[in-house]
This record gives sequence, C-alpha cells and structure tokens, in this order.
Amino acid sequence: MENLWIGIVALMTDPVAILLFFAALIGGLLFAALPGINMVTLGAIILPFTIYLEPAQAIMIYGVIYVSGTYGGAVMAILFNIPGSAENAPTAFDGYPLTQQGKSGLAIGAAIVSSSLGGILATILMMIAAPTIGRWAIHAFGPPEMFALIFLGLNVAASVGADTFWKGWLSVMLGLLLSCIGTDPAGGLPRFAFGTYYLLAGIHFIPLILGFFAISEVFAQAEKMVTLKYKAPKVGLEFPSVRDFWRMRICIIRSWILGFCAGVLPGIGATLAAFLSYNEAKRWSKHPERFGKGELEGVVASETANNAATGGAMIPLLALGLPGGAITAMMISVFMIHGMEPGPLIMVRAHDLVWELFVAMFLANLFIFCLGYLETKTVVNLLRIPFRVLCPIIFILSTIGSYALRNSLLDVWVMILAGIGGYFLRRTGYSVAGIILGVILGKIGESAFVKAIIMVDYNWLGFFSRPVTAVFLVGGIITLAWNVYSSFMRRAA
Repeated sequence: MENLWIGIVALMTDPVAILLFFAALIGGLLFAALPGINMVTLGAIILPFTIYLEPAQAIMIYGVIYVSGTYGGAVMAILFNIPGSAENAPTAFDGYPLTQQGKSGLAIGAAIVSSSLGGILATILMMIAAPTIGRWAIHAFGPPEMFALIFLGLNVAASVGADTFWKGWLSVMLGLLLSCIGTDPAGGLPRFAFGTYYLLAGIHFIPLILGFFAISEVFAQAEKMVTLKYKAPKVGLEFPSVRDFWRMRICIIRSWILGFCAGVLPGIGATLAAFLSYNEAKRWSKHPERFGKGELEGVVASETANNAATGGAMIPLLALGLPGGAITAMMISVFMIHGMEPGPLIMVRAHDLVWELFVAMFLANLFIFCLGYLETKTVVNLLRIPFRVLCPIIFILSTIGSYALRNSLLDVWVMILAGIGGYFLRRTGYSVAGIILGVILGKIGESAFVKAIIMVDYNWLGFFSRPVTAVFLVGGIITLAWNVYSSFMRRAA
C-alpha cells in the first residue's frame, strides 16, 4: 500500500503527467478504433518526442496507450468486423453477429466491462508479484516451452472460426506457409523470396488483417448492395446487465488467468491469449453451437484475456528487460533514450517511475470502465452512417495504414490480395483468423523450435524430459486427436 501511495502521489502531483495521461488514454482509443491505424502507429509517431519528457512521464504514456489501445480495437471489430489489431480478431467472431442482430450496444458494453475487469485484475496482480513472477517465467519458460505452447495454440486455433476442423487446419497451414516467406531464422538465407528483395522482410500481419477483415468485408457488403440484399444493421442501445456478467463469472476468471499468464511469456502476448480464451469459453459452454453466431460470452472471453495480457506483459519487461510485443519494445527504447535499462534492478533504481506506471495503467482500466456507458451510447451511432459513405473511407484508411507500416507498396498489394482471398475464403467456410494466427505464431514458433532443437541435441524425445514442455505438447496432441475424432464422428452421423 505504501508503494501504491507513492505512485498515486507521483502521478497526481504532476499536472503535465495528468494531461499526458488523458491524451494517451484518448489517443489509444482513437487510433485503435480506426481501420489501418493502431496503437503501434501512435507509439511510433510519438517515440522521438519522448526525449523532451521526464522518464516517468514517457513510460507512463506507453503503458496507458497499451491499455486503451488493446480495448479500442474491439469497437471496429464489433461494429464493422474489422479488428483494430490481431488480439481483437476473436472479438469479431461473435461481436459482429450481435451487431447484425441489432445488439451492438450489448456487445460493446460487454467488451468495455470485461476489458476493464481483466485489466484491473491483471494490474493488481502485477503490482503484487512482478519481480517474483518475472524470475519464475524466465527460468520455467525457455525455447522448448515456447515452441510447445505455440504448438498447443495452433491446434486450438484450428478449431475456431471455420465450418469444419479440416478447413480450420488448412487455414492455419496457409498462415504457417505465409510465415515462411522471408529469411530462414536458422541460417538467415532467403526463402520463398522469388528473387525480389521486397519479400526478404517477410509478410507482415497488419496488411493481412486489413485485407482479410476490412477489405473482404467491403467486398461482401458491396455484393449485398448490388444484389439488393443489403440491410443496414440496427443501432442497439441495450447495455448488458449485472446478471449477464454474473452468469459469465467463471468465463471472466478463466480468461483473466489465461490472459495474464500468456502476457507474462515474452513474444506470446495478447493474441494467443484471446484465441485460447475464446476456445476455452466455447469448450466449457453449455451451448457451444451458439459461438460464432452472436454469443456474448465469446466477446467477454476474448476481451478479458487480451486486456489481462497487458498487465502480464509488464512483468518480463520491467523485471527482465524482455519485450512481449511492439509497444513493450518501444518502452525499452524509451528507457534507453533516458539512459536507463529495464531489468531486476529497475524496481530499486527507478522505484517511483515503476509505481507511477502501475498506477497509471490501473487508472486507465478504471476510466475505460467509467466511460463505458457514455461511449456505448455514442459510438454505436457510427452504424447510422450509410455504407456507401463508409466503404471508401475504410478502403482509403486501410491503404494508408498498410503503406505507412513500412513505406512499401508491397504491403498495399498484400492487403488487396488478402481482401480478395478473404472474400472467397469466408464464403467457403475457411478461417481467416486462423491464417492470421498462423502467420504471427509461425515466425515465433519456428525461431523457438530452432533454438529448442539445439538445446535437446537434436533428439525430439528431449522435449518430453522437460515437464512444462511435455504438458503443452501432450495437450496439443490430445486437442488434435480429439478434433480429428470429433470430425469423423460428425461425418459418420
């Protein structure tokens, strides 16, 4: 409590810090809600200017952007089936069908409350046990454990978002194939670059997200308009009740735990947390057939987990100096700009800075909760804008976002091709979210496997000599076997 009070005093007695807090809170929400622009874009824009700020102010800004931006991406995912970032993709599975049913307020309200709850609980746990959990994570999770967890995550992703298990696995495999484009992580040799240096950096997942979700949705809605089947979604202003959240209390607790644990692991983060939580919510639900058709529990599971991961991600960053994603990597850059180095001693040398960051992230989650009702009543009115007006806006913003990522026209072409491909894949029951997760986790998983296989001296049985690795691998194998068995049983029936 003494440390908490130190953080509160440090933040509240600095008028500039308070102003920067609200600017980061609003900026994260706005940037994450616009197609093609996300919190990483905002973080990159302001990075050079942090040299003029106090270290605590600069770090605090990124912590608040991380919290508000992770939630903000859910708005477009729910209203227009356009996730603000990869971790919001599972939110669109049920959020967008709820919007089509005239329940957009219900979905956004659930996202706000569950995001805030997941973030608040994760921040409290972060305050209590950051150094201890950080040391445990680095000793318990090496490359073999990382590879095994990703193996489990890919098996989970194969059963989410597709009409059949086989189409889900084909979607994941396509994502893994796309992740191979670029350079080999073992030898750094060109791979599937087809003689052009533009592909040596690989295919980035942001243009793929924009193509598979935003552009393909534009094509799908345009088709409905041409065939006179388009129906503008109704504006729903209903807010979820306390009874709704009490009914989903087990789902919230489970998603919080999964999200926090995934956030603690460097490189895993909120994306895998959201997919795992969504799958577990579906697995333990009494009505799994409702998922993907407008089940509120699917929105709650995804948004609780991805915001819980923001608190977990601060632990390896501060305790070990290991970033878990783009925003946390920028935070390390801010530390370095100000002549500081995150690691075990940061809790001692920059005690006030760390606790000011913790308090700011806690308050950011609290403000999201407090502003939830007001935002729900206003943001759903975006649905009143005619689609013929929204269509070119979405297309232009997506193009700008793809190009601005690396200043490359290749990313724009990737977005357009992904949009065309996503349009046909969605019509035939394949999972575009599975492709995205395959691209993201494929790069991380292959790198972890290369390191892991060297650690076990090229003996694959060595993976099972490590308890945590063995648990994840067995879990992945069981998940795969169960899905195959269930698929054959459904076909036989």
